[in-house]
Amino acid sequence: MAGHLSSTLAMSRQFVDSIAPTFVNTTIIAGKFHPNMKSFIDNWGQVSSSIISLVVTLFLLAIYTVWKLFVAGQTYANAPIACIDPKRPKATLPKARDRFRSDAITMLQEGYRQFKGRPWYVPSPLGERLMIPSKYVEELKNAPVNEVDFVATFFEMFEGRYTTMGSRSTLHPRVAKHELNQNMAAVLDPIMEEIKDAFEEHLPTTEERKPVHVHDAIVNIVARVSSRMFGGVDLSRNKEWVDSTINFALDGFVGAQAIKKYPTFVRPFVAKFIPALTKIKRHHATAQRVIVPILHEREKAAAAGWPESHGKPPADFLQWMLDAAVGDEKQKSFIAQIQLKLSFAAIHTSAAAPTQLLYDLCSLPQHIEGLRDEVNEARASGEGELNKRTLLKLEKLDSLMKEAQRFNPLLLITFERIVTRPYTLSDGFRIPANTQIGVPTQAISMDPELYPNPEVFDPLRFYKLKKLLDGRDPGAAGKLAFASSNHESMAFGYGRHACPGRWFAGNEIKMIMVYLLENYDFRLPEGKTGLENRPPSLCFETQYLPNPQAVLEFRRRKTD
Repeated sequence: MAGHLSSTLAMSRQFVDSIAPTFVNTTIIAGKFHPNMKSFIDNWGQVSSSIISLVVTLFLLAIYTVWKLFVAGQTYANAPIACIDPKRPKATLPKARDRFRSDAITMLQEGYRQFKGRPWYVPSPLGERLMIPSKYVEELKNAPVNEVDFVATFFEMFEGRYTTMGSRSTLHPRVAKHELNQNMAAVLDPIMEEIKDAFEEHLPTTEERKPVHVHDAIVNIVARVSSRMFGGVDLSRNKEWVDSTINFALDGFVGAQAIKKYPTFVRPFVAKFIPALTKIKRHHATAQRVIVPILHEREKAAAAGWPESHGKPPADFLQWMLDAAVGDEKQKSFIAQIQLKLSFAAIHTSAAAPTQLLYDLCSLPQHIEGLRDEVNEARASGEGELNKRTLLKLEKLDSLMKEAQRFNPLLLITFERIVTRPYTLSDGFRIPANTQIGVPTQAISMDPELYPNPEVFDPLRFYKLKKLLDGRDPGAAGKLAFASSNHESMAFGYGRHACPGRWFAGNEIKMIMVYLLENYDFRLPEGKTGLENRPPSLCFETQYLPNPQAVLEFRRRKTD
């Protein structure tokens, strides 16, 4: 019976797929009948069987939807659900799910405090998510990907079927882990050159204070800087490419949120009418138009032994992918597609940190001069150069970056996975199939047992802790660094799927902040100070974003 029903539903979906786009376009969207509808009515006898089939199809889809929503339900592990009334779980669960959209940060902190050290569920609009204690991450990080799937979570979060966000390719993680990290020193000089040029374009060049929508400015600067690392000046100075990389991420985010409002079975139909999703194809077309000719040119140069007219092989991500690609990865259209998707991972995530740091420093300006002194000392130790070694000496800046990350992480939950089949942990705890798991990273970062006075924003918290542990724990500096990944700090994920470009991102953010500190004065409007005047972050489900509307005042500093 179940098999027959599944088969019938499958055929029903195929039938609706064939007729729904026309029906939606002509009758629902346009609000009128197609001109041929009169002929359709005149020949009613010939089509009545089709109408009957349509009615039956819609009836079966209604049954299927009710079954999915009210009968099939979600299979739960033996774990409590946070933020509901345990005496009235069914009555209070819907409200908790809706609350998650705008108040996930409080819900995760409540659940973590109540059920610390054991698994628990947090309600969310698409079902309850299983929050796991960090003691489980070691065995889960090594689980087979066909049982504990990292990419599936990303596809679900950003509706990858419609936004094209996410990829199962291993090409770019391989290149980031090896070539990018090994060639870090080689990319820093071009990056600083691009930073200087981009700031000249987007921030004031005079000593007069001017208001700046800082988030927009930083996004544009980071887009250029990241593009310089991705493909050299061919990309960073190509306005069409830079604009497309910025908007690809924005359209993907907006499109994902829009499509989530609809039941799963109608999403293929409505996707065609969501403007943000229709723009995605244009961004991919731009990537093909810009990237593929560059790849052709580089292949010709390589075949000719890189003649003097072309110079040396470029030290950028595009060239490293071209060199590392195997099999189908060598297709130029594929590399262009991956390059566009990398922009999503790099630009808006790397832009969030400097934006939040500027909000913090404008709220607590007493810390600015100490950071400038540290930059001067680091430059002096490196004969004025800003390189990989001198960046490591910026320990106070690194501490500020990590404290800002603790208070304003980009994601409230990390180490997200979908358990695709029943999975039993070493202590016997059983996770049902199709369970979405994660670690409540932001809630952990507010644990007083890990961070004394966690509610106090202390820019030197990690700097002081490093100095305290110097000599006692040789690995302390690495564990407390901004880009580190460990059980107490999972902002960049953990395990083999931890962000492979996090060390580059850390250096990129430091170089941007150094340039700001050395060349600009910045403040809140009217010179206000204090964290109470700081532009608040925006929380949408698990995403914690810098305020995109805030204005700061900038002026060029006097230089000798």
